Amino acid sequence: MASIVHLAGRFFGSLRPGGPPRTEVDVVRTELGPAEFEIWSGMSGPDRRHSVGVAARVRGILGPDADRSVMAAALLHDSGKVDSGLRTPGRVVATVMAGLVKHDETTIRRWAVGGGYRRRIGLYLLHPERGAEHLESAGSDPLTVAWTLQHHLPRADCTLDQRLADALRVADND
Repeated sequence: MASIVHLAGRFFGSLRPGGPPRTEVDVVRTELGPAEFEIWSGMSGPDRRHSVGVAARVRGILGPDADRSVMAAALLHDSGKVDSGLRTPGRVVATVMAGLVKHDETTIRRWAVGGGYRRRIGLYLLHPERGAEHLESAGSDPLTVAWTLQHHLPRADCTLDQRLADALRVADND
């Protein structure tokens, strides 16, 4: 689980409306395919700003090894959060609920197929899977899909090249 400092930073950053500046959006457009850019454009302003920051940190860590699929992973890893429809207050509740159920997969999946607010929390907690499904449907590179799916897994459970996975994990600060 992310540190309290990281979560607090994400919380206060999410209170500022709007996405990244137009110049950064133009750069993102060059990094993503059309279907991926459409997915990215559907993300909330704070999530798009976060993704641009993650991508910049990944490029700083990996330099020329930050190819298109790695940059797409950095930009799209949280894209599945859109399915929940939750904004900042709901995401805080979902994060607390995740701590309470200790990532009990059965409970989270039951919530996600249920109804009402619990469904939205379940979908939020399953955002890696949801995002990976959307990216696979959009024709994203397998590395982009895999990192989106695995970005909250413990390092030992990650199937990606550890150097790339570590760079993405450090850049995401989760």
